[in-house]
Amino acid sequence: MATGFFVGLITLDCIYRVDHVPSSDEKIVAEESLLVAGGPATNAAIAFAALGNRARLAGALGQHPLADLIRADLATCDIEVVDLTPQLRSPPPLSTILVTAATGDRAVVSRNAVGRQATHATIPDLLTDVDIVLIDGHQMAASHTVTIAAQSSAIPIVIDAGSWKPGFDSVLPLATSVIAAAKFQLPGQADTLAALSALGIAEVATTHGPSPVQFRDRDTVGTLPVPQVPVQDTLGAGDIFHGAFCHYRLQVPFPDALTHAAQIAAQSCRHFGPRTWIENAPHQL
Repeated sequence: MATGFFVGLITLDCIYRVDHVPSSDEKIVAEESLLVAGGPATNAAIAFAALGNRARLAGALGQHPLADLIRADLATCDIEVVDLTPQLRSPPPLSTILVTAATGDRAVVSRNAVGRQATHATIPDLLTDVDIVLIDGHQMAASHTVTIAAQSSAIPIVIDAGSWKPGFDSVLPLATSVIAAAKFQLPGQADTLAALSALGIAEVATTHGPSPVQFRDRDTVGTLPVPQVPVQDTLGAGDIFHGAFCHYRLQVPFPDALTHAAQIAAQSCRHFGPRTWIENAPHQL
């Protein structure tokens, strides 16, 4: 059993399955709804734990009653939570997500980690038994501390590069693997794979939803197909991809880990909500 350390955004997600996104001044009734903890690092940690590992999640929670609701929800997923802002009294970020039933497309409104950045974090002691680290860029100061400590201990560092965030320039060169969303670009750089490789990162990939994953593994460049499945909900699929990648990368080479992660992410899209795939997954993953 491996241990993963995930650093980044923790939100409370209000998810609604609707037949269409309402227009201005329109009221609709949702077909289904969920209230769960979310965020890129959070969903990745849950996927990593669901695949039979231990997951430690660091983010900004604080003392607001809604933070206790998040903690209770994460406890049901066997996630160990490290609160980077224990004295914070403001509510945690809330995300409202509308998933269109016919297509699985999602519309998201969120505050992310705005105003909830942890400026100081005592991280190194939390890495003593860790096998892999993932950061999503939403807690950049803490992430910088983590990546430096992980690199000095030869712990693999995975970066979920969803969108460019200030401070990424200080942590990207420390990464072992970077998996970027299609929209991610380094400032002034059009070719993301080439730009990331130029930073000395050995393993880089870009995901494109249902289209093939593009990757560069040291001197090898290629593409990998993504399983095509009936889509119910794409919410969190990228996050689940990253968590599954962390699980598989500890066992198999980079391209194989990407392939297995894509299979898990595709499985998640077959169900409403970011966790239903877990109870419907095969016993051997």
